[in-house]
Amino acid sequence: MNRPLLVIFAAIALDAIGIGLIFPILPHLIEEVIHAQSVATYVGILTALYAAMQFSFAPVLGALSDRLGRRPVLLISLAGAAVNYLLMALAPSLTLLIVGRAIAGLTSANVSVATAYITDISPEGTRAKRFGIFNAMFGIGFILGPVLGGALGDYWVRLPFIAASALNAANLMLALFVLPESRAPSRTRLDLSALNPLRPLRWALSMRSLLPIIATFFLLSATGEVYGVCWALWGQDVFRWNGLWIGLSLGAFGICQSLAQALLPGRAVSVLGERGAVLTGIAGACLALTGLAFAAQAWMVFALMPVVALAGIGTPALQSLATRLVDDDRQGQFQGVLASAMSLASIVGPLGFSSFYFAVRDHWPGAIWLSALVVNAIAVPLVAGLRFSSPATARASGDTG
Repeated sequence: MNRPLLVIFAAIALDAIGIGLIFPILPHLIEEVIHAQSVATYVGILTALYAAMQFSFAPVLGALSDRLGRRPVLLISLAGAAVNYLLMALAPSLTLLIVGRAIAGLTSANVSVATAYITDISPEGTRAKRFGIFNAMFGIGFILGPVLGGALGDYWVRLPFIAASALNAANLMLALFVLPESRAPSRTRLDLSALNPLRPLRWALSMRSLLPIIATFFLLSATGEVYGVCWALWGQDVFRWNGLWIGLSLGAFGICQSLAQALLPGRAVSVLGERGAVLTGIAGACLALTGLAFAAQAWMVFALMPVVALAGIGTPALQSLATRLVDDDRQGQFQGVLASAMSLASIVGPLGFSSFYFAVRDHWPGAIWLSALVVNAIAVPLVAGLRFSSPATARASGDTG
């Protein structure tokens, strides 16, 4: 593997670590800053802010990299991440913590630039393999992040941010000396409309036949946010977990989820069909959420991990199912719409679930998992009712807008 790819993959792994390391320690950090115990709402706000900045700036960084070249945008984002994590390590107030989390979301939007870089330097025959490694590196980072954050956070709640700053600074120096430019800067004028993250949604909303699948992606993505937002709070409140145990449990969750997504979807689709695999995934999620809601001992949580991971077979099957709803020349546009829907879910989900957890925390913390079950259940009739028609039929019905 060439050195530029190693730098890009390292940057993606660090992005994922940055997302995951904050989950075990964010409640403690907010408590330290605001000197209060009820921090669920603030956890939701900071998580949603991160997603909102990522959603808003991914098209901006992508368009700027087309105009200025990939290398300067990646270098600036890595430098920004290093400075930002140091800022969060030293932040004495909630305001600076919010500013730091916003900058973290902005710099993590460099995923779009990293994807473009890989496309630039990869022949068509190698792209699928390299994007597979790309996704694997993100998964590895997301598993390591919570474990690292939990272990270091038990020594000092701000230590994980110092570690993340040092890692990003090391990657910046590596990129500065090793990473060549993959694309010559463009002399064409920058199209400002390309910076609008809501632009793809206008096309989708004009096609009535696509709304159920878009809504399904939104609902299932929103329920996925409940783990990152509420897991640490729930683990502390119910089992008195410290940062290390929160990190280990999230890491175990990530491993089970990754193995399930890598090994099960193809077999599930061959046996159950795409729709059946999606519904089985939702059923697995609902079963696991019920178990988490009533878990009285910590060992029960780890015993439920394989069932939680069973939900992972639904997402790949849903993605495959979605590709059958539009013709080939609109696949890219449609996938962009689905990515936008999932990004919006990453904003709405944390706000909703953190507010609900704040309401039920003193009475029954496990009720948060039943609220996620209800959202999952809403998706069932949407999936069951999906209709497949040829693109020509859709155009004839007036769904193309």
